[in-house]
Amino acid sequence: MESDWDLKQLKEKYNVLQSKYGLPSFEELNEDFQVEKAADSETEFILREIRKYITDKFFNYLRFIESILNPVNAPMFVFAVTKIIGEKDREKLRDLYKKIAKVDIELVELDLKYSEEKEAESIKRNYKLWQEIKKDLLGIIDMIKKNWDNKIGEDTKGYFG
Repeated sequence: MESDWDLKQLKEKYNVLQSKYGLPSFEELNEDFQVEKAADSETEFILREIRKYITDKFFNYLRFIESILNPVNAPMFVFAVTKIIGEKDREKLRDLYKKIAKVDIELVELDLKYSEEKEAESIKRNYKLWQEIKKDLLGIIDMIKKNWDNKIGEDTKGYFG
């Protein structure tokens, strides 16, 4: 039996909520958080479903930043990255980590007590925060890429040889 729930219907229902709460466009959210995957889950709680995709993105970057700042059980390439990152960028990563960790705590509350209005506020706030975080992360990634060959070539014996 085929479901009548699809991407078109998801967008239509989201557009109503977007107007009601002043949310970012579906396309903007989809570009950063792949929220179109919510079309796979027929739900009456569209904002909660969309927020879950936002949560996933933040959590993945939280783990990535944590592995750079504290590379205890990190993949081997992370050890090479830690050699490249200077104190200024390390401090920026610590700041990003704190911001994302705060988001994670706020999201636990939303999971425990549903409120459409609070879900909408969370989506707006976290979309805006992601735009800021994304710029900082892109700057750090750009610096890592520029310095990758120089730093990795210096002394890779401990990490790759």
